[in-house]
Amino acid sequence: MLTPILMAAALASDFHLPIQEVWHGKSELLMQQQGPLITEFELSGGLASPNYQMTMQYVDKLVSVNPDIFALEIIGYSDQKRAIKMLKVTASKDKHQLNDKKPTLLIQAGIHSGEIDGKDAGFMLLRDIAVGDKKALLDKVNILFIPILNVDGHERSSEFNRINQRGPVEMGFRTNAKNLNLNRDYTKLDTPEIRALVKVVNQYNPQLYLDIHVTDGADYQYDVTYGFMPTFASESPKISTVLANDFRPKIDSQLHAMGHLPGDFVFLMDPRDLKQGLAGWVATPRYSNAWGDLRNLPTILVENHSLKPYKQRVLGTYVFLEAVINTLAEQKDKLIAAVKFEQRNLPSQLVVERGYSKEPDHIDFAGISYEHFDSELTGHKEVRYTGKKQQFNKLPIYWQKDKKVVVDVPKAFYVPAQYPEVLQSLSLQGIAYQTASEAELSNLEQWAVNEFKFAALPFEGRMRVSASFDVRAASPDKSISWYKVPTSQPLGKLAVHLLHPQAQDSLFQWGFFNTIFQRTEYVENYALEPYAKVMLAQNSKVKAEFDAKLADPAFANSADARAAWLYKQTPYYDQAYLQYPILIER
Repeated sequence: MLTPILMAAALASDFHLPIQEVWHGKSELLMQQQGPLITEFELSGGLASPNYQMTMQYVDKLVSVNPDIFALEIIGYSDQKRAIKMLKVTASKDKHQLNDKKPTLLIQAGIHSGEIDGKDAGFMLLRDIAVGDKKALLDKVNILFIPILNVDGHERSSEFNRINQRGPVEMGFRTNAKNLNLNRDYTKLDTPEIRALVKVVNQYNPQLYLDIHVTDGADYQYDVTYGFMPTFASESPKISTVLANDFRPKIDSQLHAMGHLPGDFVFLMDPRDLKQGLAGWVATPRYSNAWGDLRNLPTILVENHSLKPYKQRVLGTYVFLEAVINTLAEQKDKLIAAVKFEQRNLPSQLVVERGYSKEPDHIDFAGISYEHFDSELTGHKEVRYTGKKQQFNKLPIYWQKDKKVVVDVPKAFYVPAQYPEVLQSLSLQGIAYQTASEAELSNLEQWAVNEFKFAALPFEGRMRVSASFDVRAASPDKSISWYKVPTSQPLGKLAVHLLHPQAQDSLFQWGFFNTIFQRTEYVENYALEPYAKVMLAQNSKVKAEFDAKLADPAFANSADARAAWLYKQTPYYDQAYLQYPILIER
């Protein structure tokens, strides 16, 4: 329970945030005042969230109170060796086995551990399932609940971790112990936390995955915003359509009924001026919802509004979870049918990079009025929210509908044996591959980098790179082992995004192949001069190309450029330099 000092701190800590109306909703009746399974959140009056030790003690309490439905599983360990625990909740004869006649819901909280609403909401709901009036929910679904995914960040706790967020009093840190953002790791799998999550998905094959966050950004009236890949951007559009048409209306209805206002998850095009329009962001596969979309896993990203009080956000999350359970039970056949359709139907093309449309759509938006003022501190016009509701009708929204890079889906990719870390990554994802036969190593493409650019600074612990390519016939070394990754498999879309070098979140652009940018053999000019003279005399094609390049003054006047070009034409030049080592079958 909060001490008087912490209570006072909680009330004073948001003096810098915009004014908020006092909120009261029917969902407040969900909070208990006493009982053996009352949560720390409830004891604090909706202001606080327990630390890791107290959280795990509560997990143990749930299991001990009702061992018939709860089973505890350690799904992995963090870098600081904390256990990442998951509750399996099912009404089956064996609590360790999920009831395969019911859909399974995976609820993940605390991937950004300062955004911890899902943990406290999940505990309240599971408590009410175990000993309260929500037992019937377990007749509808199996539940997998991860209360804290980022367990190390959770314990880097402070009242100063999120300046834009109203509670809890103390909250965890955004990144893990190595300062890696788990919600940027779904393709590269550098963190033990996300590797543990992927293992859960592959093992239990949930029918729906919820990733619960708290968003920053503008002030507005909505308290529970959420979304999934919009149908126009989804690579699993049948699934997206079911979520939009059959899930969202039912979820929204239940939130409204309990005193909450649901909305779309959007940003502002101009953070100082809402009237300039909204940004309809579309995730790339480094994020949970786009990753789920590529693997035909229905995924909903919940982003509660950071400026709403912690109590309001947690109770909204409780209502959201209950609504999802009810809707999943009602719509399971339709959702499962959509998943099966997408697993069977691999598109011929995939969009691997998007941009914002120049022409907007328009929506009605429940905002908060604001004014501008001249800031002495920034020297800029800044925004000040008034706390008063304002409806913005026909507000422009710019979705990422611009298809900047579209790739044809190949039949297969071929990975050489010297990249076991790539094969390991594919295995962790659940992507199938097999040893290629010698006969299969024919009529393949190799992509050669012609221009490239590295990021100025590391991002998520890696030096990212983008490039343009030339394509030529491959001559694979048949003395080594090659591994074929066919795209005609349930995770074929994900395989393309991982292995096609033009994809934004490919392993190539994440820096898994940065050694191809190293050249380790060079030439001395005293050796190049006589060799190049003979080469030009004997090879008329190379001589003609050299003479044509001399027409460029910059090339003609650069001894280094001329020598480098001549060396590249010799058989001594490193033939692996700038060659993307994964081959492609059309």
